[in-house]
Amino acid sequence: MKKSAFLIAPALAFGALALAGSPALAADSGTAYQANLASINGSNASGTAMITLNGNQATVTENVTGLAATFGGKPYPHVQHIHIGAKGQCPGPSADTSGDGVISTTEGAPFYGGIGTTLSTSGDTSPAAGTDLAVAPSGSSYTYQRTITLDAKTLASLQSGTAVVVVHGLDPATLPAAAQKEPSDLVPSLPLAATSPALCGTLAAMPAGAPGTGIPTPAQHNGPDAGLIAAGAGLLAAGAGAGFALRRRTAKA
Repeated sequence: MKKSAFLIAPALAFGALALAGSPALAADSGTAYQANLASINGSNASGTAMITLNGNQATVTENVTGLAATFGGKPYPHVQHIHIGAKGQCPGPSADTSGDGVISTTEGAPFYGGIGTTLSTSGDTSPAAGTDLAVAPSGSSYTYQRTITLDAKTLASLQSGTAVVVVHGLDPATLPAAAQKEPSDLVPSLPLAATSPALCGTLAAMPAGAPGTGIPTPAQHNGPDAGLIAAGAGLLAAGAGAGFALRRRTAKA
């Protein structure tokens, strides 16, 4: 019997690892999230954003049009982020608590939350890069695509349906006269228009096999982990069979 236990234990242990040890079982793999980006603060812009997950690796694809085109004679830099930790909503006119006719970033925060991930063109994607104009996409229209690592908080917010894409930067000429003279609530050396939200959209999980996405979403456990699960089940069965065979031989002896 001691020999039987010695042979069975490794099979059972390895089977358990195959069933529970894969990190992809704890995070989405191949799941797509999409947001329709709607105009806010009268920007008249529009766009879409899509995120495809592979564990904590997120491929972000974004197309926007109709944003403010220039700032100081140069292409307008539009800082953009995945906001997290609040209601997972885009703010309406009532969010303008100051009454200046503009929903500032901080006024919108109770709805979409703080910065979880900065959608920068290169380098840092943490909240620390949130107002770095040098790594913001620019111009009135652009296509953005980058694969980045999401931290645990952003990933959890995405999976719970409370992650919101916000693109910032308004044309100062479209703001009420009083608001045109106000400093940014985030970077006082900039005007309010520079950091106020222009586009907003909540990221929602796309159903498996959703038409027109171009991104296949595998059924639950129908991916790389399916092989591990099957292997684990086979090893468990093999271990049990080995134990049964050894017991029969011991009994005959």
